[in-house]
Amino acid sequence: MPELSVIVHGPNTQGHLTELLDSLDAHPLPDAEVIVAAVGDWARETAEAHSPETVVLPLPAGTGDAAARAAGAARASGRWLHFVHAKDGLPVGAPRMVAERAAELPDEVDVLLFDHVTSTWQTSGRPSGGGHLLARAGRAELPLDEAPHLLRLAPLLGNRALRAGFWRAHQERLGTDDEPRAAYATLLHAGRIACLNQVAYDDRRLRAESLPPVAPEDRYALVDRYETLLSLAKDRPATRAVLYDLMVRELLRTFAREPLPEPVAREFFRRASLAAVRWRAPDHHRPAGLEGVRRALLEEGAYTRYRAFQVANRTRRTAKATLRTGRRRLGAQLRDHQYRRALGRPVDPHLAVFAAYWDRGVACNPAAIAAKLAELAPHIHPVWVVTKENVPLLPPGTDHVVPGTRRYWEVLATAKYLTNNVNFPNSVVKRPDAIHLQTHHGTPLKRMGLDQMEHPAAAKGMDFAALLARVDKWDYSVSANSHSTRMWERAYPARYTSLDHGYPRNDVFHTCDAGGVRAVRDRLGIAPGRRAVLYAPTHRDYEAGWTPRLDLATLADRLGEDTVLLVRGHYFYDGSASPLAGLRRTGRVVDVSAYDPVEDLCLAADALVTDYSSIMFDYACLDRPIVVYADDWETYATTRGVYFDLMAEPPGQVARTQEELAEILTTGAWRDEGATKARAAFRRRFCEYDDGRAAERVVRRVFLGESEESLPPVVPVEERTPAPTPEEAAS
Repeated sequence: MPELSVIVHGPNTQGHLTELLDSLDAHPLPDAEVIVAAVGDWARETAEAHSPETVVLPLPAGTGDAAARAAGAARASGRWLHFVHAKDGLPVGAPRMVAERAAELPDEVDVLLFDHVTSTWQTSGRPSGGGHLLARAGRAELPLDEAPHLLRLAPLLGNRALRAGFWRAHQERLGTDDEPRAAYATLLHAGRIACLNQVAYDDRRLRAESLPPVAPEDRYALVDRYETLLSLAKDRPATRAVLYDLMVRELLRTFAREPLPEPVAREFFRRASLAAVRWRAPDHHRPAGLEGVRRALLEEGAYTRYRAFQVANRTRRTAKATLRTGRRRLGAQLRDHQYRRALGRPVDPHLAVFAAYWDRGVACNPAAIAAKLAELAPHIHPVWVVTKENVPLLPPGTDHVVPGTRRYWEVLATAKYLTNNVNFPNSVVKRPDAIHLQTHHGTPLKRMGLDQMEHPAAAKGMDFAALLARVDKWDYSVSANSHSTRMWERAYPARYTSLDHGYPRNDVFHTCDAGGVRAVRDRLGIAPGRRAVLYAPTHRDYEAGWTPRLDLATLADRLGEDTVLLVRGHYFYDGSASPLAGLRRTGRVVDVSAYDPVEDLCLAADALVTDYSSIMFDYACLDRPIVVYADDWETYATTRGVYFDLMAEPPGQVARTQEELAEILTTGAWRDEGATKARAAFRRRFCEYDDGRAAERVVRRVFLGESEESLPPVVPVEERTPAPTPEEAAS
C-alpha cells in the first residue's frame, strides 16, 4: 500500500494540467501513486500522454469537482489522500515531503495541514501568509478546539492531506463542489490535526474575467456556507468564534468589493445581516477593525448609509484620477469628444466593421466572412478599416474608413458587429450591445498571448495587462481545430465563446473548381505542366529583418526548368526590405510576397515548403505535399516557444539542410508513402473543422443569431473533397 495517493482532478483548464503532470513525472515517488480523474477529452488526452504509472480515470465533460474527487478516491489505495486540482501545481519535492510527514502520523490524526503559495498569470509563488499559523501549532497533533486558529488557513483542499479512512467515513459531508466549505469541514470533523510548516502546494488563481459570471444564487450560497459550518461548531465556543469572524470578514468584503447589482446587493446584505445576528455569541469578543463591520451588518438602516458612504468614496477617487490623467488626455481631447458623442448614439444593428492585419485591407478570415455576409445577410452593411496607404488596393466599391478620421470613430462607436483577425485599438470601447468577433489568422505552433511571458525575445516588452483588456472585449473566437481552441483558452483567458466552426478563409480550398485553379496559375504566369513549389517562411523574433535561409537561385537550378519557385515573404516585411527585390523574374523564381490573397498561391502550388509558418495548417486542407525546412528548429523553439514538437509530428518530409531539401524535391520523397501518411495524421488533427462551410457557420451563428444545433454540421475529414490539384485541373 502506498503511503500517499495524489488525486489530480478536474478539466485541463487553460492547459495547466500539462505543467502539473510534467512536474510529477520529473520527480516520481516510490511510496506514492498518481491518479488523474480527468474531466473531458483534453484532460484525458493530456493524462494518457504522461507516465505509464499514472492511473487515468476518464470522466465526462462537465463532471463536478466533488464527483471527480470521489471517483479518484474510490480508485486510490494510499493511506493518505492529497486532492490536487488540475489547474494547480505542486512544488518540486512536495509529494515526497507530504508522504514522509504522513508516514510519521498515527491513525488518530485525520488531517495534515501544510503551507502553500499562490500564482496568477502575472505572478508566481507568492507566500500564503499562513506559515506563522502552522509554526504556532508546531509538530503537535491537536484537536481543532485546541488550535482554532488553524481555521484561518486558506480553505483549500490542496493545502491538506486527508487520512483515507477519515475521508471515507465523512465522504458524504465533504463531497461538495464548494471547496472552501469542504476544506473547513475537514477540520471541523477531524479528530486530531497535524501540521507541516513547509510549502507543498501552488494554488493557481485564474483570471476572474476568464470564469463564468457569478450568479446571484452563488452569492447567497456564501451565507449558507458559513451558517452550515457554524451549525457544526455551535457547541464549540473557541472554534465558533473564529468561524464567526471569518464569516463577517468575507461577507462584508464581498458586499464592499464585488460589483453586485443593486437588487442582489440588497438581498445579500439582508441575508448577511440575519446570519450575523443569528450566530453572534453574546460574549463574543470584537477584534479591532471589525467594529465598523459589525455595525454595518447589525444596525437598522445600515444598508442605505453604507451605500451612501461607498458612493462618496468612489466619487472622490474618480475626481482624483481624472485630475491626474487630465494633462495626458489634452492631446486626444478632440478625438475623445467625437468618439464619446458617437458612443451616446444607439447601436446600428445593420452596421458591421471589418479589419485585418492591423488595417492592411480586405483579407483573411474577415474577408471570407464579409463575402458570406453579403450573400446571407445583405441587410448588414460592411465598412472596412484600412490605412491611408492601402486604400488604393481595395476592391472597387469597398466602403471604408481611415483610422483616426471622424467617420472612423463614428462607425466604431455605433457598429453592432466588429470583426478583426487581430485586436482593435485599446481605446475602442466595448458597448454592451455590440458584438466583437475575433477570427485570428492562423493555427498556433508558436506560443501566443500570455504564453509569451516566458519568451521575452518574442514578447518584445508587450503589455500583457493591456492585451488582456483587449481580449476581454471578445464575444466570439473562431477556431479551426481543437488544438487552437485549447491554446486560445490558455493564451487568452477570458469569457468569450469559442466557435469551433473552421477558418472561413480556408473555405475556398473546398469550393474552388478546376477552372479556378487554372485561372490562378494563369495570373501567376505558371505554364501548364510545370511544377509550382510555394516557399513561405515565417518571421524570426530573434532577427531584426528577413534573412533568407535558402540560396534560392541555387535551389531553382537544382529543381530544374520544369519547376517554378513561388517565394512568399512574411507580411511583417514590406517590399522595400525584401531580399527578393533584386531577383529577376526568370520564370523559375517569382517573388509573390505582395500577391493577395495568399489562398490563391496555395491553390496554384503543387507543394508547399515552409518552416514554422501557420500556412502549413491551411495548406494541409488541400491534401497536397508539404515539406518542412527546419534548419534552426532548436533555436526557434527555444526563443519563441512552441506548443508541440513539429519535428515529431510534421505534415510531411522534414529537411534540416538545403541539400536535404533539394534531395527531397528532386526525388519522389516529397510525396512518397511516408509523407502521405504524416500528412493524413496532420490533416485529421489540424483541419478538423475546415470543410468549406466555415464562413456560413460563423455568419449564421454571429450575425443571424442561429443556434449552434441548427448550423451545417462539420463534414468528417475523410469525406471531404478538396480543390483539384494543378495536375488534375490541367487534365
